[in-house]
Amino acid sequence: LGEHPRPGTFSRCVRYLAFLWNLLFLLLGLLALAVGVWGLLAKGLPGEERLAPPGSDPMLLFVLVGLGASAVSLAGCLGALRSNPCLLRFFVGAVLAFAGLEVLGGLLLLAAQRRLRDALRDALLLCLLRYQEEPDLRFLVDEVQRNLRCCGLGSYRDWETNPYFNCSAPGAQACSVPASCCLDPWQNGTVTNTQCAFGALRLGDAAAGTVVHLGGCVAQLSAWLRGQAGGIAAGAAAPMLVLGFNEHFSRLSPTTQTGQLLPMQHYRAGEWRWPQPA
Repeated sequence: LGEHPRPGTFSRCVRYLAFLWNLLFLLLGLLALAVGVWGLLAKGLPGEERLAPPGSDPMLLFVLVGLGASAVSLAGCLGALRSNPCLLRFFVGAVLAFAGLEVLGGLLLLAAQRRLRDALRDALLLCLLRYQEEPDLRFLVDEVQRNLRCCGLGSYRDWETNPYFNCSAPGAQACSVPASCCLDPWQNGTVTNTQCAFGALRLGDAAAGTVVHLGGCVAQLSAWLRGQAGGIAAGAAAPMLVLGFNEHFSRLSPTTQTGQLLPMQHYRAGEWRWPQPA
């Protein structure tokens, strides 16, 4: 029958491309896992008093996402490198499951926009109420307000619902808003001026507009998401498509001269061996 062809250059390139792509996602998953673990450890030991139940900690999301992405990407790396059918089937199944969940989430988003908008507003309102109590929530709120140039949910006056910023509060922060609401929150360009928004709630809208952002973050966030919808969809779909096709092609073994696929289990040490007759 003659000598049988070895894996071609295209097959090897696709296999290595799949390995490198999965390695990138593995590193990103480990990074998310490290951020989540660091966030949990930064809050102290488990025995310390907590103001919120452990299950509501946002850092757990980073841990779960990091674990899931790392496990799936590791299976993809080893499956592409070793041509292991079990690992490849697990990887492809996980990618398809993620794609199904993404499609289901999109359909639910379209079917229940009003409910989801109300739920999101309630979650953001909870962030405002627990702004001083949860360091990770405070960090997220400050980043959103600073980058989107907004303040509060609908307007800067939403911060009156916070017990520390309410005008009836006894502390120095009464009738104020966070420094991330300020038009210029930096002092000397490097240090945050934590007092730049003191007394902003005592001012009228015209006067407050010279100090802080008046518009709320819900409208700004909605506008930003609408502008980034195409990029978000492409960024979510492209990795799955590329990984799926890469893993599909990396599973293909070289063909015989008649075009029939040879079994992968008969490839050892760079040579093709015919199965022994029973």
